[in-house]
Amino acid sequence: MNPLAHILEHKVVAIVRGADPKSLLRIAQALHAGGVRMMEVTLNSPGALASIEEISGAMEGKLLVGAGTVLDPETARAALLAGARYIISPTLNKKTIRMTKRYGAVSIPGAYTATEILKAYEFGGDIIKVFPAGGSGASYFKDIAGPLPFIPLMPTGGVSLDNIKGFADAGAKAFGLGSALVDTKQAVTDEYLAQLTEKARAFVAAVVG
Repeated sequence: MNPLAHILEHKVVAIVRGADPKSLLRIAQALHAGGVRMMEVTLNSPGALASIEEISGAMEGKLLVGAGTVLDPETARAALLAGARYIISPTLNKKTIRMTKRYGAVSIPGAYTATEILKAYEFGGDIIKVFPAGGSGASYFKDIAGPLPFIPLMPTGGVSLDNIKGFADAGAKAFGLGSALVDTKQAVTDEYLAQLTEKARAFVAAVVG
């Protein structure tokens, strides 16, 4: 499996932050049942590295697992050794990008302005996470794509079922979905998991078909 091609094909990255580690595998399975093929475990979650290792093993060939909220190269390396196939950051750190690429993984650094987005791409970012995306809306992505059409962008923060199609039409290549998809404040019951699968199916249908 080519991780970059996989992300660009399947588009929807489920961001799981702060979930009980005991529930993560069930969440991963529910997301997969709804057609989601990428899951990001944020490293400010309890037991994040162990969870990445568990899910990447249990869901190998089904779900591409990555690490999020990665702020430095040392943390990126730890996540990659745990099994992460892509590294996502809210900010731009050249050394983190280099570490990620050294291990053959996909680098998704965070940026916002045109200057930051171009720098992130020139430093080796494969996809640039535009964060936060909700306030700027889809029109911002259309504006950025004018001078920088060759850079794959991933809106994150504020992406919902109501606006995801607009971001896609404006040229976004992937989508980071947090609480709009996975609400980790709710109890992980059978009912919750069924609802999660249905939400996943709706998001995937909106951008993949």
